[in-house]
Amino acid sequence: MSVRTVRTAEELAQGDGPGPRAVVMTMGALHQGHAALIRAAREYAGAAGTVVVTVFVNPLQFGAGEDLDRYPRTLEADLELAAAAGADVVFAPPVEEVYPGGEPQVRLSAGPMGTRFEGAVRPGHFDGMLTVVAKLLHLTRPDAAFFGEKDGQQLALIRRMAQDLNFPVRIVGVPTVREPDGLALSSRNRFLSAADRAEALALSRALFAGRDAAAGGPAAVREAAAKTLAGTAAGTGLDYLALIDPADFTEVDREDFHGEAVLALAAKIGTTRLIDNVRISL
Repeated sequence: MSVRTVRTAEELAQGDGPGPRAVVMTMGALHQGHAALIRAAREYAGAAGTVVVTVFVNPLQFGAGEDLDRYPRTLEADLELAAAAGADVVFAPPVEEVYPGGEPQVRLSAGPMGTRFEGAVRPGHFDGMLTVVAKLLHLTRPDAAFFGEKDGQQLALIRRMAQDLNFPVRIVGVPTVREPDGLALSSRNRFLSAADRAEALALSRALFAGRDAAAGGPAAVREAAAKTLAGTAAGTGLDYLALIDPADFTEVDREDFHGEAVLALAAKIGTTRLIDNVRISL
């Protein structure tokens, strides 16, 4: 299957199919997690619809000292994966196409929800993320947009943005894709040494241990996850381990909490920072 590659908004507006339009937004360096998103979008759009994959490394969501220049750029391989997974169009614009006036003076604010957890560690990250997602939604004009659940706070904020600002688009979360040993797929995994990768398995093991302890309530979930991390490189490099209410991304603070929660963590393994989460029913 071939995929049409476009660089400008004008090219993007040409050649729409008659059916539903779905978009998958990425920063490139595509892997099988992205392929799962594209396949879900293809299933939604059907044979008559259009699936657009965006490949854009957004400078607004990288803070000082973060890995903008280091972030992998593998467009040729990305095109092959996108085509194989069922994409019709890959929109890979240069920075000046997305931000034609230079760095934008007007941006979206993620509000209080964007200052917690990832937002506390990476100030301004979610403002930059929401700004580019809003722009790409305007440019791609989808009926539905597909995002991975691995970036749980990002997904929650995009859903809230669509609700609060009346974006006429369905936001769809797709479950995290993992390696057979449990490690969540990430474009940053390529930076892990063999030893780092072995250490990184403590992240998913901690999350699964917490999930398995859900019958004991929030305290048991946290204790089981923390115990699994104790003494590991992931535990040493831990930014946070939190049991979160997905409605507003605040910490679950009641032992009698009932419903869906998200057990999330972030840690630095070697020189690479990884995030992961699992959904838990309490």
